[in-house]
Amino acid sequence: MHADSPLLPAAGLLHTRAETCAPAFWQGGAAGLRPAHLHEFHAREAGDAAAAAGLVAAVAIGVSGPTVWLRARRGGSAEATAGAVIHGAGWAELGGAPGHCLFVLAEDAKALLRSGLDAVRSGGARVVVIEARGRMPELDLTASRRLALAAGDANVLLLVLRSEADRAPSAAWTRWAVASAPSRPLEANAPGLPAFDIELLRHRAGPAGARWRLEWDRDRREFRDPGEPALPGAVVSAPFGGALAAGSGGQRRRVA
Repeated sequence: MHADSPLLPAAGLLHTRAETCAPAFWQGGAAGLRPAHLHEFHAREAGDAAAAAGLVAAVAIGVSGPTVWLRARRGGSAEATAGAVIHGAGWAELGGAPGHCLFVLAEDAKALLRSGLDAVRSGGARVVVIEARGRMPELDLTASRRLALAAGDANVLLLVLRSEADRAPSAAWTRWAVASAPSRPLEANAPGLPAFDIELLRHRAGPAGARWRLEWDRDRREFRDPGEPALPGAVVSAPFGGALAAGSGGQRRRVA
């Protein structure tokens, strides 16, 4: 992998004051989301699967480029996956351009990993998301190393979304735990921006254990620090857990 790859730019992605801790999620330190690397996101609990999917989608939308999102037809419990699957309507609700995400439905775990590797190597996407639900023993250290090396060669941001899965050894540059957080209500008690509690569980180039609370502003396509005042006149996103799974729009392709 390219250890000297530039960090994802903060401009247009993270709106926060310099003195807060939130910029480290995007701008480096112990928690930089580097392109050309594999990053792993785990739902903290089974009920946080929708929040983890929403955060990964927000990261991909913030990068502002073609995204390929892959998932397998089989795997994961009904509790872990209910309401957590992002379709075209949910992608757009989070601020994503409809034509910027290709959803790929693989038949099983082997097809998912094979298709994910092909998507990374193709060079046609800036972000590739592999949604790996359940234990999925096929995604072992060898498979993750193969994916990580391909992401480095292709300069692709590779995000692996895990729910109801053990935190097994992998080649991920960073590993995160994601949980839903209460939204701050706006005027007239209107629903606020989607909010996340995130924890850095592992980082190959620095210490882990840091925690943040972030909000996602779909109109500006950026993360915000909850300590900032809400922007006046902003159109806010629906809370996570419902909008993500709504609709079936967007491009979908089935692979064997």
